[in-house]
Parts: sequence; structure tokens; C-alpha cells
Amino acid sequence: MMGHSLYWDATYEIVLALMTAYPDINLDNVGLDELGGLISSLPAFADDPELVNDAILKEILRDWYEEIGA
Repeated sequence: MMGHSLYWDATYEIVLALMTAYPDINLDNVGLDELGGLISSLPAFADDPELVNDAILKEILRDWYEEIGA
């Protein structure tokens, strides 16, 4: 999908990658810890997983909800 690496500050690009990797996921069942793991496991993810915080994860989750129209 993308030709570049993903970092925590690229929240929209992360959302797009998550939507591609997990098209049938139920976001109501995804906690922040699980979300961090899903992001870290994306093939293009290149950032340090230890740098994330709840605010970043909540922003990604909110953007994902908005993208899928949930």
C-alpha cells in the first residue's frame, strides 16, 4: 500500500494501513494495548513502540472510527 515507513506522528497513514491490514476488525473490541500491538505489527511500521502514549493511540482510534464511519 505504501512505499514509506510509518511513524507515530503519521496517524492518518497508520489508520489507512490498519484498515487495509484489518478490514473486518470490530473497533468496539479493540483496547489501547491491543491497538499498539496491531500498529507495531504493521509491515511498514518503523518507529519505536516504546514512544507511544495513550493520547496518540486514542487519536488513531478516533481517526479510524471516523474513516470507517462507525
